Amino acid sequence: MAAQESERTKCQVYSRVVGFITPTENWNKGKLEEFKDRVTYDQVLEQAE
Repeated sequence: MAAQESERTKCQVYSRVVGFITPTENWNKGKLEEFKDRVTYDQVLEQAE
């Protein structure tokens, strides 16, 4: 398992805040906790029949 972990490439997570896309690694502790608490959902629009 240790060999696999050393071969992994670090990925960055981005989030859109007030129109700007920023990497979450630059955020402070409070903003990261807020990000973890966010609820995401997909909205399905009803089509008119």
